[in-house]
Amino acid sequence: MSSHEEQIRGRAEETKGHAQEKTGQMMGKGRDAAEAAKEKVAGGAQGAREQTQEKGEQTGGFLSEKTQAAKEKASETAQTAREKATGAAQGARDTAEAGKEKTGGVFQAAGEQVRSAAQGAAEAVKSTFGMAGEKMPGEKTPGGTANE
Repeated sequence: MSSHEEQIRGRAEETKGHAQEKTGQMMGKGRDAAEAAKEKVAGGAQGAREQTQEKGEQTGGFLSEKTQAAKEKASETAQTAREKATGAAQGARDTAEAGKEKTGGVFQAAGEQVRSAAQGAAEAVKSTFGMAGEKMPGEKTPGGTANE
C-alpha cells in the first residue's frame, strides 16, 4: 500500500471514529432527552393522580357532609312528627276521658231521676190505696234496714 492510501485509510478510520463518537454522543443525548421526557410524563401523571385523588376526597367530604346534614334534618323532622302525634293522641285521650266523665254524670243524673220518679209513683199508688206511711216488705226504712 502506498502512503497516500494509508493516509486516506487513516483519515477514513479517523472520520469513522469521529462519526461513531458523534453518533454515541447523539444517542446519549437522545436517551437523556427520552428519559427526561419519560420522567416529565411520569411526574405529570403522578401529579394528575394526586390532584384527582385530592378532588375525589374533597368531593367525598362534600357529599358526606351533605348526606349527614340530610340525615340530621330527616331525624329532626321525624322527631317533630312524633312529638306532634304524641300531643294529638294525648289530646284525644283527654277529650275521651272528659266525654266519659260527662256521660257518666248524665247517666247518674238520669238514674236518680228515674229512681225519684219511681219512688214518687210508688208513693202516689200507696196514697191512692190508703197505704201511705206503711212500709212494703223488702222496702228499706229511713235507717237503712229492710222491713220484713
